[in-house]
Amino acid sequence: MNERNAATHCDGEVCITCSDSAVAVRVREIRPGGLALVDTEAGPEEVSVALVDAAPGDLVLVHAKEAIALVEEEP
Repeated sequence: MNERNAATHCDGEVCITCSDSAVAVRVREIRPGGLALVDTEAGPEEVSVALVDAAPGDLVLVHAKEAIALVEEEP
């Protein structure tokens, strides 16, 4: 693997930009301005949901205070 490929290749479950991981959290409420209140291990937090079509009760994957995907739950 050349140097360029080594820098962009990711083997783990972390962000290749900042080495941080995304966390699944539950949406508590949708707020104005593309924001949502979510439940985290540390308590409620406000995050952006501008990239996803989330609703209260949805489970979203959040990275750097940005919801990046809806998590489909098994029934």
